Amino acid sequence: MIKKTKKKIVQLIIIGSGPAGYTAAIYAARSNIKTILITGPQPGGQLIQTNEIENWPGNYNSISGIKLMERMLLHVKKFSINIIDDIIQSVNFSRSFFEITGKINQYFSQSIIIATGSYTKFLNLPKENLYIGKGISTCAICDGFFYKNQIVAVVGGGNSAIEEVIYLSNIVKKIYLIHRRNKFKADKILIDRLYKKMKEKNIIIYFDSIITEILDYNNNINGIIIQSKIDNTLLNLKITGLFIAIGHIPNSQIFSKYIDIKNNYVKINYKNTNMKTQTNIPGIFAAGDVSDSIYQQAITASASGCMAAIDAEKYLNNISKKKTLFNIN
Repeated sequence: MIKKTKKKIVQLIIIGSGPAGYTAAIYAARSNIKTILITGPQPGGQLIQTNEIENWPGNYNSISGIKLMERMLLHVKKFSINIIDDIIQSVNFSRSFFEITGKINQYFSQSIIIATGSYTKFLNLPKENLYIGKGISTCAICDGFFYKNQIVAVVGGGNSAIEEVIYLSNIVKKIYLIHRRNKFKADKILIDRLYKKMKEKNIIIYFDSIITEILDYNNNINGIIIQSKIDNTLLNLKITGLFIAIGHIPNSQIFSKYIDIKNNYVKINYKNTNMKTQTNIPGIFAAGDVSDSIYQQAITASASGCMAAIDAEKYLNNISKKKTLFNIN
């Protein structure tokens, strides 16, 4: 139930707590903008599922995604940012003050930064929904331990899929890696690491293949059927766990009534070359994976969070200064 409170208005609301949201909060605080950050359902964002980050500048010994996001959160807490654990359910961007409704409270703001990131893309196969969290996983770091010395499959061909295989190779007995293309699209350093790992671990790769069916017995996954895209032959693989790493979909649907969206990505740089992160509505900005269909890196998400905060500051400086501002408790 939404908590009924007196209408309180802040200058800026940041929706999301991944690299984009946290960075935007740091820059907003340094500009003395009265800001709240609404964390959403997964504080830290998708990055907390990454076991090892080797390309974050300054962390040359590598760092886990969880640790990096913990450091970012501590950095945000250094400033006077009001961090609220809430999940947004609806928005109204048609009024003079933007209105956001969460599970806990209603919020009103002069400007918004959308940094809601993305969610995992699934295979859309029969029985898939039945076994999410019970044999089907999107996070090897979270669930790999439950498959110790078992046989599992990973589907995907990008960085996430190969990282999952490398991580799981030290836990499980055997891994099948299924990829629908004939070559990986991951970074070369990860591909090289995978092939090196194959010399010492039981990893089998099926290129040009797709999963067509999930098999189960007594309410447990016990296999998958894969189909060759070359000759359509079918193969039954016995597994107890399936890790899906085929990409992500931007968390943009809740804004689609008001914000221009293309292929699920929030459109930015809308008729305003001086504010690269602005959407079609003045005062509403977007940063990170929700608006980036090209780079999709933690470092670029963080950089765009910085840009969005600077753009929001420009916007706030340009609007009327007569409106009374309050903090949300």
